[in-house]
Amino acid sequence: MAEQTDYLTVTTLTKYLKAKFERDPYLDRVYLTGEISNFRLRPNAHQYFSLKDDHAKISAIMFRSAFNKVKFTPEEGMKVLVVGRISLYEPSGSYQIYIERMEPDGVGAFYQAYEQLKKKLAQEGLFNAPKQPLVRFPKRIAVVTSPSGAVIRDIITTTRRRFPIAQLVLFPTVVQGNDAAADIVAKIQQVNQLGDFDTLIVGRGGGSIEDLWPFNEEIVARAIFASQVPVISSVGHETDTTIADLVADVRAATPTAAAELAVPVLSDEVVKLQQQQVRLLQALQNRIALAKKQVERLRQSYVFRQPQRLYDGYLQNVDQLNRRLQTGFKQVLQVKQQQALLAASHLQQHQPQARVQQGQRDVARLQQQLVVAMQRYFKSQQQKVQQQIQSLDYLSPLKIMGRGYSYVTDDRGNVLKQAADFKPNHEVALHVTDAVVKTKVLSVTPQQATDK
Repeated sequence: MAEQTDYLTVTTLTKYLKAKFERDPYLDRVYLTGEISNFRLRPNAHQYFSLKDDHAKISAIMFRSAFNKVKFTPEEGMKVLVVGRISLYEPSGSYQIYIERMEPDGVGAFYQAYEQLKKKLAQEGLFNAPKQPLVRFPKRIAVVTSPSGAVIRDIITTTRRRFPIAQLVLFPTVVQGNDAAADIVAKIQQVNQLGDFDTLIVGRGGGSIEDLWPFNEEIVARAIFASQVPVISSVGHETDTTIADLVADVRAATPTAAAELAVPVLSDEVVKLQQQQVRLLQALQNRIALAKKQVERLRQSYVFRQPQRLYDGYLQNVDQLNRRLQTGFKQVLQVKQQQALLAASHLQQHQPQARVQQGQRDVARLQQQLVVAMQRYFKSQQQKVQQQIQSLDYLSPLKIMGRGYSYVTDDRGNVLKQAADFKPNHEVALHVTDAVVKTKVLSVTPQQATDK
């Protein structure tokens, strides 16, 4: 008798294998290195890709909560170090690694993210954009930093020493941790909304790249770039360079240097003002002395010693013009007198009375001719009208009817011209010269029938 065998379903086998994966302590936390393959970034979603080396490949999944903590952007072909657990995906029966942490192999995750963001912002032109000039004599300076660090103390000390008339306003900010970037952006925006600050200092003390990381965040960089108030960035030590330093209008190596860039030395400015005052006084004295020399030179001129000499030439010119005027006037008067004599002689020879009398006789003769012509024209027109009236009278239907002719119409007023227009027993109207005779058609005999 054959031994009975129990067959497993695929689901049962898959569940068994998954339980093996889950219970294996060596697969619960795996440290794996490999090259990213089949990667396509899915914003705000789980990431699915593969890790491979020269001889093998494994599927990988990184849930959104874990991927949001990654400081760099994974790329195809990048070699990474990952930490995760190995498990089996039941619907497909394939095993895969669920990644909890990931960083570049050989390069720190923060450094990788820093380089990627730096390249991105450089391509957008944020680093090479024109910088805003600092106000030389600021009245109000906003400081975005921690209220308890050495940064604010150094800035206050340096500002009071150099330019005590400037007002410092602290905007207390979280400068380290996950919430720092959003807090820094909020304070920068608050300073710009108030709108009564000449300079904005953003800074914090030294630390590791992780401590300084909020100043490498993209939102902080864009907030600094968008600021309408000139920004001085002073983050970390002199050797530290953050994204905020590259975007800011001015970078300071230390908080003390930031304060020195923000304000001048008041005593030096006073000395400069005094020097300018002395130079201005000397220049004014020199101009006055030069003006006095010019006045003295003018006083020695003959214009002031013998002012009548100014008019000698003008008086001589007036005499010459007066003589020329009298001579010209006499010449013009003589010419006009000769022209008047010639005109009188010409007028005497051509008296207008004779021409006027001849013109009057011509007008009378033409008026008589016009009257005769108008009478002839009216008579000819009257004859033409009489002829036209007589012609119309010959053509008048009444004239024709007066010779014994008439015409017939039906009850609608239509003239009956042919035999076909007459209907037996129909009433018609016979029009004669002085009346309309109503009559009735007894019969209609066509003309051909009558001829036959």
